[in-house]
Parts: sequence; structure tokens; C-alpha cells
Amino acid sequence: MMVIWSFLACVWLLNPRSVAASTDQSDVAALNVLYGSLNSAQQLTGWTSNSSGADPCGGQSWKGVTCSGSSVTAIKLSGLGLAGTLAYNMNSMTSLVELDLSNNNLGNGNPIPFNLPPALQRLNLASNSFTQGIPYSISQMGSLQYLNLAHNQLQGNLTDIFGQLSSLTTMDLSFNSFTGDLPESFSALSSLSTLYLQNNQFTGSINVLGNLPLEDLNVANNRFTGWIPDKLKKINNLQTDGNSWSSGPAPPPPPYTPPPGRPASPGTPGQNSGANNSPSPGGKSGIGGGGVAGIIISIFVVGGIVAFFLVRRKKKKSSIQEHHEQHQSFTAPLDSNEDKGNIEVKTFETAISINTVAMPPAAPISLKPPPSDHNKSYDEDDFTNKLVVKKTKSAPVKATVFSVADLQVATDSFSIDNLVGEGSIGRVYRAQFSNGKVLAVKKINSSSLTSQSSEDFIEVVSDISRLRHPNLTELVGYCSEHGQHLLVYEFQKNGSLHDLLHLSDEYSNTLTWNSRVKIALGTARALEYLHEVCSPSVVHKNFKSANILLDAELNPHLSDCGLASLIPDERFQASDHNVSSGYSAPEVAMSGHYTMKSDIYSFGVVMLELLTGRKPFDSTRPWAEQSLVRWATPQLHDIDALDKMVDPALEGLYTAKSLSRFADVIALCVQPEPEFRPPMSEVVQALVRLVQRANMSKRMLGGEAQDSPRRAGDPDAQGYLF
Repeated sequence: MMVIWSFLACVWLLNPRSVAASTDQSDVAALNVLYGSLNSAQQLTGWTSNSSGADPCGGQSWKGVTCSGSSVTAIKLSGLGLAGTLAYNMNSMTSLVELDLSNNNLGNGNPIPFNLPPALQRLNLASNSFTQGIPYSISQMGSLQYLNLAHNQLQGNLTDIFGQLSSLTTMDLSFNSFTGDLPESFSALSSLSTLYLQNNQFTGSINVLGNLPLEDLNVANNRFTGWIPDKLKKINNLQTDGNSWSSGPAPPPPPYTPPPGRPASPGTPGQNSGANNSPSPGGKSGIGGGGVAGIIISIFVVGGIVAFFLVRRKKKKSSIQEHHEQHQSFTAPLDSNEDKGNIEVKTFETAISINTVAMPPAAPISLKPPPSDHNKSYDEDDFTNKLVVKKTKSAPVKATVFSVADLQVATDSFSIDNLVGEGSIGRVYRAQFSNGKVLAVKKINSSSLTSQSSEDFIEVVSDISRLRHPNLTELVGYCSEHGQHLLVYEFQKNGSLHDLLHLSDEYSNTLTWNSRVKIALGTARALEYLHEVCSPSVVHKNFKSANILLDAELNPHLSDCGLASLIPDERFQASDHNVSSGYSAPEVAMSGHYTMKSDIYSFGVVMLELLTGRKPFDSTRPWAEQSLVRWATPQLHDIDALDKMVDPALEGLYTAKSLSRFADVIALCVQPEPEFRPPMSEVVQALVRLVQRANMSKRMLGGEAQDSPRRAGDPDAQGYLF
């Protein structure tokens, strides 16, 4: 009997299905959310939205789910008539290598979610109803081999997101509404053998595909022009009908032309340096009559040029000093075509004089750009025609220079005890100086400056030092030595808005409704200054409650302004502050680029924080409430639901009218379509009107003597609070 029990125990242990190997909880959570997002539960046999006891890798059979050990590696649910959309937290499924949801009814006019599983090797979302473009997160899928987004409603230009997809072998984007030229990053698809682009509205040439190892290419029914590269014509499976190809032979590539005065191939002194060194016919060598004539003509031409410049030098010698002084004093921007023409001529003359040994260089052109150029919006391309002139020294920095030693002493060698915050760019420390002054020191991460020189850092500091507004954190000084880059700001004793709203300590839940409206208005004015007063505009890119610092009177001061140039858009987009924390606008995930409109969306999220006291993304809440924008937006125009979602810490001390107007502003800012979001000047005016109406009501009802706290439910409470 004991032998039998021992045998059964061994069988049980050796059977992996019998081992209580529970599925990875992050995979379970994502599958639960996905189940709730798909509106055809009857098709998903074995699935559940209840994470309690859910174990698809531990013996339960979930339709279409494949596991390896305790990790979900594949989800194949093709052709089941599923509706709805994907889960918002699928990026937590780090072991998922295949996702096939093709031939369903997913999307329903919504974009493909940006938070896709990062390790995917095969992604098939074909034949659904997704709109907009390809999410930027696909650019990070270095293992992706198969991508099929055909037969959707995708549109717009393809951005350069394909540079890291060197493993991609098959891509199908056919039967959508893509427009514009093919992106240059297509040339990096070094493994691509199959490409389907038919039935879109692509324009331009297909030269970017010329060197790819393609075996199957379909670009039919687009608006391509130009010539089909010869290498592509050799593809057996090639479809090119329905385009506007140029007729006739393609122009040859431009021939190589050696630099003037240098032979095309090296030769021995005294010998012919032509294409070959064989003797000329008849056994004769040397220069023929045509060559002699050419040399004589060249001598005359060179002699004429030298004589021309010798005469010109005498005429210019007396006016060089005056010419130099005129250009040194010229600081105005080039506004007229006449000015631009003059500068172009002088630049050309300078180039000639430099290349002529006998002539001294012409007076240098030193144009100081207008100061506003340094505040250029960091996320907008500016490829307008500009003159190429000598780069001048950056404008003086209006800030104190600190040494590393001074800052080490003030922060106790950047002790962890003095650490007050950490962001995507660097850590912030409290600095106590010998004169009693307390400042904040931001130590920039070296990884943020990988492509920046010290001169670039000083230029960024110069830009920041010129940003002046009561609701911006003022730059006091900087340090750039020994490879260290630090910024010194004024210190705000009440910390960040994030800490006051979300940390469970003695400071939590101290913000009244009046204070919250005041903070919203102050930060709105700060963004209005960056967007509409600075010229060119400044896009913040990192707007969140942790970057709103509060002084002793709870006045807001927006920090990290002007620092966005230190980190490219794609690294900001991939950082924690965006995808996982809920501040990122939908179009940022799609395009990877930030604009003033994406700042406005982030501002609306911060207003939601002020209204509800909740974090923009909170994984500890039920899945339907984890995304603050998704949960709150449908309730912003329902006064009963709105009253229930207000931060309980306010204990009802607000008016219904003020709450409703505040919610109206939020609803405008967090609209998914960026073009419908209002400019910050309109947001500021809406909040100003909210405050003005409240103040008018107070005066009408007796002024400050009656301004005592009342609850929202009290009949006499209207007008006493914002």
C-alpha cells in the first residue's frame, strides 16, 4: 500500500499541471481587465474578471491563452466577433510574445492603445475598427517580427518609429487611409521580406525601400510618384499598379566628382593620372594638344581672378575697420528680404576671401539672435530657411555661479536626508547655506546629458534664467564643473502639490476648496505665460502635480520649466511620468511628440487631482477606477455623480455652482481630440470668472463678516466659498 501511495505521489510531483504554480499576478490582472474591456464574454470560455482564484496557467483552461510556466506567452482570439477594446494595462504582460485579435470588431472608432506588451514578437490586429495612427510604443518592440494592422481605419502620416525594428520580417499596413511619404526609418528594417502597403494614400517615392531584402512587395493603389528602384523590379511578387510612376528610364545616380585640383586616382609625379595608366596609342605618352590648351586657359583664368582680388584688396583696406564695427553693432533680427539678401552677399564674399591665400579674411559677421529665440518651443520642428552664420556666444546667464564644493557643503554631500524629490531628469536636494539661506538644488542625471555639451547646458540655463513669472519657480544659480551639472532654485517650504494631496502625513488633507481653486488658477497663469507670452512658445512636457511647488501662502510655483530640451520626446514618452502615471495626452502616445495641447491635457489631469484627491493612475483601486480620466470624465456633467466624486477631505465645504464650473473647465482640457482643447488664456479667464463670481456673491451677502465655512448641503452656503 505504501508503494502505491509513493508511486502516486511521484506522478503528482512530476506532473507540472498538478503543481500549484499560480499564474503571474500581473498577467492575471491584465487578463481580468481585458475580459472586462471585451464586450463578448460568452465567446471567452473559461475567462473571468475576478482575479480571486484566477489561474489560467495553473490548470484552468482560458480560451486562446497559452502559458509557459507561470507566464502568459500568447493570446489568440481571432475571428470570435469580439467588440470593445484592449486592456489599458497590457504593458504589464512582459512575457507575452504573441497577440492575435484579428478579424473582430475591436476599436469602435478608438485608437490602438499605446500600452502594448513590450516583448511582442507577433502582433495581429487586422480587420478591426481602430482609428488614428500607429502607437509610438511599437517603436520600442525590438523583438517584433510580425506586424499586421491591415483593414482598419488608421490614418495620417507614418512617423519615424521603425528605426529599432531590425527583427521585423513581415509588415502589413494595407487597406487603411495612411497619407504622406514613407518615413526614412523604413530603411532600418534590415530583415523585412514582406511588405504590404496597398490601398492607402501614400505619396512621394519608394526609394527608401530600395535596399531592403524584400521578397514580397505590394504598393498598389496609392499616390506614389517617381521611379521604381531597379532592385525592387527584380522582386518576383511585386505589385505596383494604381500609382503615378514616372515614365522613361530612371535618372542615374550623380557621378563621383573629385575635388578641384585633386586627381580622381593617385598617380606618380610626372605620370598621367587618368582612369588608367596605359600608354597612349602609338606608344606615345604625355599631354595632347587639347590638354595644353586647357592648361593655358586655366592659367589665364587663375591670373585674372588673382588680379581682380589684388585690386579689390586695395579698395577694401581703407574700409575694413568701418565694415567690422557696423557688423559688431548689428543686433536686430532679420525681418526683411532686403536684409537677408545683403547678408547672403557678404557671407559669400567672406567665403571667397577665406579660400584665397593672397587675401586677408573679410570682416567677420557676428549676428546676435533675438533673445526670444532661446525660448523656442522644444517639440515643434523648425526647418525654415535660415542663414548659416557664425554661432555667437550665448546671452549672459542671469543667475549666480556656484561651485560643486559649495553645493556639497550645503547639501551635506547630497545626503539622502536632504533629498526632497526625484524626477525623470534628476534628484532635488535641500541646501542650507552658511548665511542661513535655504535653496533647492537639482542634480541633473548624467544620462540626461548624453548628447549635450557643457555649452549646450549653459545655453539651457540662459534660457531658463530669462523665464520670469510669479507662478514659476525662480532659478537662483547653476553649477557646471567637473562633469557635474546642477541647477539651484528657490526653496518652497510647503513642498509639492502631489505630496499635499496624496501623502499620508501631517500635511495631508489640508487644502481647502478655496486653496485648490487658487492653485489651479496660479498654475494656469504659469502655463499661459509659457505658451502665449514667451516668444517662441515654451512647451513644458512634464506638467504634473509633483512639479507644482507651494510656498508658505500656498501660492503655486511651476518647476522644471525649460528643461524639456535636455531629454528627447521619445525618452520623455517612455518615462514613468507619462504612460504609467496618467498625465500623458492620448496623442503623445500615438505620435511621441508634445505640444501646447498636450500640456493643457496634463493641466486638466491636475485639476482632476484637485477635485477628487485621487492619483491620476492608482493600481490599488478597482480596475474601472484606476485611470482617473477614464473614470471621472463621464461624471463631470452629472451634478449628483460629481458631488460623490469630490475629495472626501473637503467635507462638503464648497458650493455646487463652483464645483460645476470647475468640472466644466476640466472637461474641456481632457478632451481626447487636441484641437478641441482651449488655449490656456481661455482656461485662465474661466477660472478668473469663477473666482470673481464667488467674490461678488460674498459682497452681496455681507462680505467678510459672513465668510465662514458652510457645508454644500446647507441652504445658506451658496456664495461663501469658491
